[in-house]
Amino acid sequence: MTAVPAEPTQVSPAQSDPKPTLRARLRRITRSYLFRVLLSGIITIWAVTTFTFFLIRQMPGSPFEIKIDELMTRQSLTYEEAYRAAASIFNFDPDTPLLLQYTDYLGDLARGDMGVSITRTGTSVSSIIIRYLPWTLFCVGLSLLVSFVLGTLIGLAMGYWRGSWFDNLMTAIASILSGLPDYIIGLLIIVVFGVQLRWFDIGSVRGGVDPTITPAFSLEYIGSILSFATMPVLIYVLSSIGTWVLSMKSSTLSTLGEDYITVAKARGLSERRILTGYIGRNAMLPLVTRLAISVGFVLSGTVIIEEMFQYPGLGRNLFIAISGRDYTTMQGIFLVITIGVVLSNILADFVIGWLDPRVRIEGGNTSS
Repeated sequence: MTAVPAEPTQVSPAQSDPKPTLRARLRRITRSYLFRVLLSGIITIWAVTTFTFFLIRQMPGSPFEIKIDELMTRQSLTYEEAYRAAASIFNFDPDTPLLLQYTDYLGDLARGDMGVSITRTGTSVSSIIIRYLPWTLFCVGLSLLVSFVLGTLIGLAMGYWRGSWFDNLMTAIASILSGLPDYIIGLLIIVVFGVQLRWFDIGSVRGGVDPTITPAFSLEYIGSILSFATMPVLIYVLSSIGTWVLSMKSSTLSTLGEDYITVAKARGLSERRILTGYIGRNAMLPLVTRLAISVGFVLSGTVIIEEMFQYPGLGRNLFIAISGRDYTTMQGIFLVITIGVVLSNILADFVIGWLDPRVRIEGGNTSS
């Protein structure tokens, strides 16, 4: 019996339709780790923006009322005269329904418009952020880098030579510093070293740059910026280095118990090679993740410290906006801070996946 060759299968138009392939791709994208992280970040930014919008309007007083009180006090105006003067100054109608203000804000935000400052007539919020954000990025970013590097080096030495006088001394110092808020450290430095010991003139460290120097890419101008940033940077470093030191010490102690450290010592490797190439490299992995998360909080700066030293950063402008109930400026600054924190968390997720292959494997399994 001879076999009859099978006829070629005819593909129907429905079977050749590329829609199932497109649907499968969309399903794969929506189930991917990257899509979930980005969607979660967008939802978080919207939720925080909405919460902030309604919360700041529940604060006692409004920009209108604060300006009216100021005009009545300084210029001895009646309430009606002060009200008319405030209405001519502000581009803000306090009688507009709150829900309408919210929808208008979201509409402007979708077009990339953060609005105009209420208390700074004619000044856009985006221009305020663009002008003062670099100061905060420089000052707080530099302090974060310095505190991280010094903290990891000191913590590594403390963990490796645990029980020594150096370990005991630095543990006590780091514990004290990690428990003190930055503004307490700032006040102590001003009172003790500025007022009592007179090591520096308090007036000479307030501000961002010497106003008598013409802005230019010169050593004099750059030196002035570094000089005025010294005190805020010092306070930021002192207030955060204790946490890095204690975290690195704990991570180092857990790393010392690993088998590859014992093998490295058995091979006769030098103490320096073991300390830097084996212990320090692996003990730093958890701290790198924390560093990536901390980057987002650089944008917020420290409101109290910037106001204390009149440093022209984003934190001081947030303090001014809160004091004057400048809703639009507060919204813009909080939005930038929220975006920075969300992006830093996304960065931390990818850093973890890059440092730990097991996370990448699990992520690949879940995204399939």
